[in-house]
Amino acid sequence: MKFLESYDFTKEEISSFTKNVPTSVVDLLKEQKKQVKSNLDYLKELGIVNYKDVFKNFYEMFLIDDSNFREIFEKYDRDDLIDKIAKNINIVEYL
Repeated sequence: MKFLESYDFTKEEISSFTKNVPTSVVDLLKEQKKQVKSNLDYLKELGIVNYKDVFKNFYEMFLIDDSNFREIFEKYDRDDLIDKIAKNINIVEYL
């Protein structure tokens, strides 16, 4: 999960994440790191400032294909979505 360091995750955050997520999922995230990175890049480009929190809470969603991942977010007004996610990341569950 070292690749997360390039997304401003600290070693402590990565360590905590890997301890609290099932090993099978961590392994899958590592195997699919290109997909995970693509989706993290998209959130950053979109302007989601708390993308790290979104990842930590909804990590399985980052395994979704790029186009499907983007479609989840693109059906909403960009500025409104950024504001709502900044205030409460739990809304991501309902997108």
